[in-house]
Amino acid sequence: MNISTSHSQLSPATANDPRWAAVVARDPKFDGKFYYSVVTTGVYCRPSCAARLARPQNVRFHASCTAAEQAGFRPCKRCKPNQPSLSSVYRADDVNTELRFAIGESSLGSILLAHSERGVCAILLGDDPDELARDLQDRFPRAKLTGGNNEFEPLIAKVVAFVEAPRSGLELPLDIRGTPFQQRVWEALRKIPVGKTASYTAIAKRIGSPTSARAVAQACAANALAIAIPCHRVVRNDGGLSGYRWGVESKRVLLEREARS
Repeated sequence: MNISTSHSQLSPATANDPRWAAVVARDPKFDGKFYYSVVTTGVYCRPSCAARLARPQNVRFHASCTAAEQAGFRPCKRCKPNQPSLSSVYRADDVNTELRFAIGESSLGSILLAHSERGVCAILLGDDPDELARDLQDRFPRAKLTGGNNEFEPLIAKVVAFVEAPRSGLELPLDIRGTPFQQRVWEALRKIPVGKTASYTAIAKRIGSPTSARAVAQACAANALAIAIPCHRVVRNDGGLSGYRWGVESKRVLLEREARS
């Protein structure tokens, strides 16, 4: 059987698969239930990925991230399927809720800050402002996003000032969204003083769940409020740096500055 024949037979099967309907609808309810890969790009995604829709004949389905990676596919950089789902931060009242956002610059790169009527709901770090805006859209797909005005300048300035001089402190009204477990983890992180660190195991013990170090790490990865919720202060048991959603080098720089300040 040649490749074209194989594709012609696979395409109707894919198009008739209920999972394909979930991919077309970008339905977040199916995130974590299966993953799909695209043979022409070599990446795999979660069903809700906002990337351009692939042709059915190029799509394969997988039960887990491990299965997709064993098949030779790498995780999508946009929907980050190998990281905790962001769906836990969504709320029913996000529909048509207005989020205002602005992007500033610091020595760590671009910083996006988003504000709801309750407070700052996202602080995202990265090198590409457009990618940060897409990340915000992925996190709050049902909200109305609008550019911030001059009122955002003091908020951005506070975040940038903290990045450059951590001892200046960071007092912001926050709109913290997450599961009850994530909320417990994030509250514990906010109690770590500037210049100090704690291990994932230590945080798990502090919240009364000593066997949940891995879940603590996942909560850190799901944190949408970089710096304000200082997940960069969580390290491995041996003190070494582990993964950081906004880059291990940024984590290293932040910790070094806090240690010196």
